[in-house]
Amino acid sequence: MQIYTFANNFQKTIWNLITKFCNVQKIKNIIFDFGGVILNIDHKKVEDAFKNLGLTNFEDLFNQASQSSLFQDLERGSISEDHFRNAIRKITGLSVSDSELDSTWNQIVCDYPPHRIDLLKSIQSIYNTFILSNTNSIHYRYYIQQFKDEYSYDFVSLFSNTYWSFQFGMRKPDPDPFLHMLKVEKINPEETLFIDDTIQNIIIARKLNIFAFHLTPNIDVKELFENGYLKDSILGQIVAEHQK
Repeated sequence: MQIYTFANNFQKTIWNLITKFCNVQKIKNIIFDFGGVILNIDHKKVEDAFKNLGLTNFEDLFNQASQSSLFQDLERGSISEDHFRNAIRKITGLSVSDSELDSTWNQIVCDYPPHRIDLLKSIQSIYNTFILSNTNSIHYRYYIQQFKDEYSYDFVSLFSNTYWSFQFGMRKPDPDPFLHMLKVEKINPEETLFIDDTIQNIIIARKLNIFAFHLTPNIDVKELFENGYLKDSILGQIVAEHQK
């Protein structure tokens, strides 16, 4: 009886894996995170920039700001930029202008590697592509203009649509932004892949039955594709991790 039960369960597991693999091969939609996936970012640069302004205890003060939900509120668009700047000045004790504070805050933004932009262009005709990103209006203005200055066209033109947290009032890892996007775009989660470098966001996507790939620091997003298509080896990995 035990052998029969084991064999039956094993058969079910194999069948589930085969089914999932067949489903993942039907992916039509790819949702990308932005910072750390498409755009390079560097938290150390913004830390150094604030220290150059005379802020010697950056970690303590910014932990205090994080715990007060200041950053999250800005990313949801629930507070104004002026409110944010004044709160940062109050927390840090810095007496700096709005433009100087924004410039310092934007030091986290690095570059758009050309090979990732080439990738996005190469998959446009194969998949419906989207951005789903936690971000704020100060950073957004800066890196959107940075892209246009460098590439001479609009970044958002690379996607079917883009979802920036501060514009629609929701942020990951809450399920709401995922559900909102699926509803607005009328897309099937089982035909959708989400790529993010933050594991908490990956976990919630999988709970919503969206296929998800955790992009770790040793992997570049371009490595997931070959000739514009997701690699079979990556599809297999996505299925295996989806079963966990």
